[in-house]
Amino acid sequence: MAEAKLHLDADISLVSLWKALNDKGHDVTRTPCEWMARDADDKTQLLEATARGRCIATFNIGDFAHLAREYQEHGGIILAQQRQWRLAALIAAFDCLLSETEASEWPGQVRWLNDWRR
Repeated sequence: MAEAKLHLDADISLVSLWKALNDKGHDVTRTPCEWMARDADDKTQLLEATARGRCIATFNIGDFAHLAREYQEHGGIILAQQRQWRLAALIAAFDCLLSETEASEWPGQVRWLNDWRR
């Protein structure tokens, strides 16, 4: 079982979230990184994450829902409503998501992070 790889887009790219998930052993990248500029637009973030076999997480629901329809062969999109999440809850939900799903489940999928809220 190959664990899903995650990219945190610019809207959800908290250093503390990224660090906590990597410390738990998950393969997580964030904007910015060596292959993603800080000012990369949403389309670039989605397509670059997809090219690297990563699903992408975002608080930017409207733009990424639109991109999911335009680019249906994306690597997976995880949507979350920013006002509903504190850092500890984000860490716990992403930890569950990454522990309970396989990479093969994500291509073309759009899911809500709430599905892994405990």
